[in-house]
Amino acid sequence: MKLSEIKDSLDAEVLSGHDQLDMNIAGGCGTDLIEDTLSAVAKGAVLLTGLTTVQMLRAATIAGVSAIVIVRGKKPDPEMVEAAVSSGIPILRTLHSLFVACGRLYMDGLRGLDGSW
Repeated sequence: MKLSEIKDSLDAEVLSGHDQLDMNIAGGCGTDLIEDTLSAVAKGAVLLTGLTTVQMLRAATIAGVSAIVIVRGKKPDPEMVEAAVSSGIPILRTLHSLFVACGRLYMDGLRGLDGSW
């Protein structure tokens, strides 16, 4: 699934990575725990989360996440957006809850990857 399709499915706003909407996303996962991001998120996935700090961005970078979607309409710290631009990880924001956002993407055909839930 392309990142642009994820954007459309979630009625999401692009906060960084406007030029990367053609990126292919291998799968998806959702968590609000940095620990789970580091241990269970598969490389190439889109991460759906309510965490909006630079620490989450750093964990996502280590895990090899391709893009991040912030749920519940939360606004990320400016430091997180700056770090995302530097690391080349697009950040999107949706008003949907984590549960609804994951469900919508699943219904649109995005699946989890081995090593993610």
